[in-house]
Order: sequence, then C-alpha cells, then structure tokens
Amino acid sequence: MSLAIDPLTPAFGAEIHGANLIGLDDTQFTELFRVFTAYGVVFLRDQPVLSPEQLMAFARKFGEIHLGPSYRKKSAEYPGLLRMRTNKDSRVVAGNRWHSDGSYDALAPQASILQLHKIPPVGGDTLFASLCAAYTALSDRTKVMLDGLTALHSGEESYRRFGTTKPGARSPENNHPIVRKHVDSGRPVLFVDRAYTKSINDLPKDEGKALLEFLLDHTERVDFQCRFRWSENAIAIWDNRCAMHHVLWDYWPQDREGHRISVVGERPVSWRLGVDEIPKQDFGTVRITA
Repeated sequence: MSLAIDPLTPAFGAEIHGANLIGLDDTQFTELFRVFTAYGVVFLRDQPVLSPEQLMAFARKFGEIHLGPSYRKKSAEYPGLLRMRTNKDSRVVAGNRWHSDGSYDALAPQASILQLHKIPPVGGDTLFASLCAAYTALSDRTKVMLDGLTALHSGEESYRRFGTTKPGARSPENNHPIVRKHVDSGRPVLFVDRAYTKSINDLPKDEGKALLEFLLDHTERVDFQCRFRWSENAIAIWDNRCAMHHVLWDYWPQDREGHRISVVGERPVSWRLGVDEIPKQDFGTVRITA
C-alpha cells in the first residue's frame, strides 16, 4: 500500500487516501502511524462501517485500550468503546469545548479514533489545534519561564457535569509538565487545555491563574487549527499528546452518531530547554499529493 496524503495545513492535519482500515497489515500500519506522528491528526474517508470488534482490533495496533472514568456509559461487551450520540433530546454534547482526551489520567491517552455512522446534513464539524505549533509560537522569554513548570489536570468538574463517573467515585487528577516531550517525534508540546487543566503549580495563585488563562487563549488561536467536515463513515485519528479538539454543536435538532475509542499513552515527561532539541520532521516514504 502506498499512502497519499493531502495536508489540511502545512504541518498539522492531513487526509489519507489509499488505506482501508479493515485488514491493515503491520507494514501498512507503520506507514499510517508515521503520517499520524507527523501531522497530529489524520482523516480517512469512504471507509467501511467498522464493527465494534474491528474498531477495537484496529485501536490495539496503537496500544492498550484506554478505560476512563466514564466507564459506566461503556458497553460491558466492548470495554473502552464509547457510543457517541447526540439528538434533539440532548441537553449537552461531549467535547463541546477545547480539550485533550483524558489529560487528567496518569497515563493520558495517546490516540483517539472516531468513526461517525450518522451525520447531520450540515454542521457538526470538529476543530483540532496543534499544541506543537502553540509551543513553537511562544516567545523565547516565555519558553524560559515555562521550563520545568507543571500543572494540575482534573476531570472532576467535567465528569460531574455529565454524570458519567460511577457513583461515589472521583475522576483522576494528576500533575503533568506544561511543556511535554512528544516521545515518538521528540517535539515539544504546550500540554494544557481548557477543559481539564485547572491550575499551575509552583507559582502564587494569582500569577498562576493569569499565566494559565494566557496559555489557554494562546493554544486556541485559529492559526494553530484545522477543521474537518465529516462525511458518512469517515474516520478521524488524533494524537492527544500534541493535539486538542473541539466538537461544534451547531446542528440541533439533527442526529450525530458514531463509535469512539482511545488508547493508553505513556506518562508525560518534560521537554527541557538546553537538554532536548527540536528535531526536523521526516515524512519518510509517504507520498504527498500535489
């Protein structure tokens, strides 16, 4: 298989052509993973409907299935599989603010994979933002200030709001480096998001609050973003370690349905100035369409 990719922006987000995710062999997956690593989020249209078993089998090529605090909503038959559905009776919609899936976990998710089987006639796009681009765009002085700082990530507020934690249980809370190293590419990542990053450690409260608000606004700049307009049975695969996303709920009262699954990542580690170097991107043998 030779993949052809159409970048959505010069360095973030790409559509992949020439791949059928059913029966993908190891060599083909290696090529797909290289594009995923280079672009942060990839999209595949005209895919067959993946059964729960097929979606889980594909996700396991990335790693172990992630089980978050919303397991009460998950099928016991398919642990880790989320059935996403929004209709005219929905009062809220998951993902309708900028976030990185499960950033509050000690082993925050690596990849998330979503296939939508039913889409509204118009609307329901998903926005993605590059946290690598967000870090790169910071001034040198700000990068020095952030070097070695950590922040508290918590899912408690969001999951109580949606009522998706098991009664009596609490969503995890963990401290993660603000500047994280993306282990597969070596790139630095500004690892904060509006939904789950609650406070910056090692600073006075007022200073930390002001700095965090600036960082959140900064990560959401439009020049770090790409936008995907869904087609039926299209699949999006995004890297939660270096990308955030935001689901647009502009299609009420229409329906939107699909299956989503996430994969366990590694414990976040700091990217340190003077120690780590920003590598050049290498697209290998991937063919980029004109």
